[in-house]
Amino acid sequence: MEWKLCHNRELCVSKLRPLKADTTCRAIIQPLLIKSNATLAFHQMALIKQEDFISSIHSALQYIACYHAPDFLQALHQAWQLEQAPGAKDAMAQILINSYLCAQGQRPLCQDTGIVVAFIKVGMDVRWDSSLSLQELVDEGVRRAYADPHNPLRASIVSDPAGQRINTRDNTPAVVHVELVPGNTVEISIAAKGGGSENKAKLAMLEPSDSIVDWVLQTVPTMGAGWCPPGVLGIGIGGTAEKAVLLAKQSLFAPIDIAQLQARGASNRAEELRLELYDKINRLGIGAQGLGGLTTVLDVKVLDYPTHATSLPVAIIPNCAATRHVHFVLDGSGVAQLPVPKLEDWPQIALDASAPVRRVNLDTLSKQDITQWQPGEKLLLSGKILTGRDAAHKRIVDLIARGEPMPQGVDFTNRFIYYVGPVNPVRDEVLGPAGPTTATRMDRFTETMLSQTGLLGMIGKAERGEATINSIRQHQSVYLIAVGGAAYLISQAIKSARVVAFPELGMEAIYELIVEDMPVTVAVDSQGHSVHKTGPVVWRARF
Repeated sequence: MEWKLCHNRELCVSKLRPLKADTTCRAIIQPLLIKSNATLAFHQMALIKQEDFISSIHSALQYIACYHAPDFLQALHQAWQLEQAPGAKDAMAQILINSYLCAQGQRPLCQDTGIVVAFIKVGMDVRWDSSLSLQELVDEGVRRAYADPHNPLRASIVSDPAGQRINTRDNTPAVVHVELVPGNTVEISIAAKGGGSENKAKLAMLEPSDSIVDWVLQTVPTMGAGWCPPGVLGIGIGGTAEKAVLLAKQSLFAPIDIAQLQARGASNRAEELRLELYDKINRLGIGAQGLGGLTTVLDVKVLDYPTHATSLPVAIIPNCAATRHVHFVLDGSGVAQLPVPKLEDWPQIALDASAPVRRVNLDTLSKQDITQWQPGEKLLLSGKILTGRDAAHKRIVDLIARGEPMPQGVDFTNRFIYYVGPVNPVRDEVLGPAGPTTATRMDRFTETMLSQTGLLGMIGKAERGEATINSIRQHQSVYLIAVGGAAYLISQAIKSARVVAFPELGMEAIYELIVEDMPVTVAVDSQGHSVHKTGPVVWRARF
């Protein structure tokens, strides 16, 4: 083949083209024009920079750790105004006051600052200026957020979950779900999901003819109060098992709008289910913190997806009273800007000072004293208490089984144990947010603790199992609850804190606390009467 030099030197790539009778530069010009237009479009694509992405994750996690969303505050305040059950009303008041204090002091709403879950929609026209994978980008944002010296968050994630369960110390890795979508932006919905609510997730593979409503109403009471109601219930229907669970989780990002739905009426089956379940779940009478009352859920969310003709997967995931999630978009213009809430937007309420309360000196308390306490009675505790969660309990019962003494400084005789894993303190704090953890996880250790250590009583959140209640009755002990979702408010009652055992366990170490007027409620008295049983029964009957 003969070749000739192309005369259009500015546009030609090779300069040499094959010689043909009808040879022109069109074959060269057109591809280059296409390439030129593509290059122009290429330069108009969003360029997401590594540092912008990481900083946005960092700031978003700090943001949701300290601020309730306005829709949640409004819904909870309305529920508080309507509530008639004294215990539930007081619990909601504590949550609202705690929310204001956290916004004011820039401290976590709950000591359990969650496992990070991110749903990320990546536009297919997006370009990245990053040396890290998407998972690594999210994890670096998590790492910075949880180690932020101005507001450190509690690291709760453990590796080797079926083995040694070693804390990763920086709350990584996050759980990241990625979807490629048209467009040139990156949309991020991110949540910090507390273990108390996440552990109550339920999945059922129903028959197509089964009633979804019946299954939900049978299941919700079995979830107990460990998810810290009132909150939002997410329900996923259809797809496959894992799809239903993802739908339930994704539904929780939607704003609370049940009042608007009630006003306009349902337009599809999913909305019909929302209205029906919202009404019927609240009629169960479970109430705030499981104490019995008018409001158990502030909203019910439903997402569905086509499924196999023989299948009906249904999943439930609750969001607790420290609901934490936010949505933002990165378009290449820099770090995401989140709206700064105004303190005047928080409802201004006060605890009922006229309500009867018993002041208790823990340092002089005896077994005879606690037999006078009544279920549902409110107490203000002052004096010394010890703390301990799952890991500490396991070590203690192992020491007892081996006939070995307690660590120096650990003596449970006539003392109370508080089930808590606090946030580290900052500035002039004695201890960071220190709300209760779910007591049910300690049930397996309770008989040993009551029979072998001289322990007088326990403080946590949510109900106790039947065997544990029997142990409490047998040993004439008591179980008290603090309000889940009022961690920063509770920490104001802590006047001194020091680690006395197992410092290597981090937030699960045993602390000795000195408290002053720490608010609690008698949940199980020395006779084995439980408000988590009687409260919902009373309010269900009233409905």
